[in-house]
Amino acid sequence: MQASAVAAMAAHAVLAASLSSHPLLSPLPNLNPSNNPSLHSSFHGVSVKFPRQSLALSIAAASPKKPLAVVAATKKAVAVLKGTSNVEGIVTLTQEDDGPTTVDVRVTGLTPGPHGFHLHEYGDTTNGCISTGAHFNPNNMTHGAPEDEVRHAGDLGNIVANADGVAEVKIVDNQILLSGPNTVVGRAFVVHELEDDLGKGGHELSLTTGNAGGRLACGVVGLTPI
Repeated sequence: MQASAVAAMAAHAVLAASLSSHPLLSPLPNLNPSNNPSLHSSFHGVSVKFPRQSLALSIAAASPKKPLAVVAATKKAVAVLKGTSNVEGIVTLTQEDDGPTTVDVRVTGLTPGPHGFHLHEYGDTTNGCISTGAHFNPNNMTHGAPEDEVRHAGDLGNIVANADGVAEVKIVDNQILLSGPNTVVGRAFVVHELEDDLGKGGHELSLTTGNAGGRLACGVVGLTPI
């Protein structure tokens, strides 16, 4: 037993000596850079940059394509004219973007000749056409012709009925707008019994109503699908 222990100790000593003397199995030197300046590395890392455009194209290619949404620039409105008489009609308004509005008018049941045609300030017909108020006049002007610089916004002149009592006219106007603070939506068109003197008749009502007489029919302007 003692001989075995002695033999084991001897073998351990021989193995330790062999390991320490072998160049590949010798203990590593102290690798602390502060103690061994020669061990400092000159490698500081590599920065890799990808072009922004390539990255954007890759993301765009990976994203599903969505259909473009097209917003309609056309606005459209309509007014159905009714009254206590047999006068009736349709007024259709169309506006492209912020351009002028085209007003298509067709009225039947009129006496032949000219009749005043105006936009009034209120879309209130609870008391017939009387409750639509005065001409639409946001700029506080006096009454005039559609082509005059000084006029009510609602001054659209006259429509002329033929021998059958039918008046059809297309009006293009810059003050009859379907959007914005002075929109005509919710106001009312009125057809009068007499000719509008366009503010030039010298009558006491010329500069307010054009002396166009009573109100035969009216209709409130409302937006409609394109």
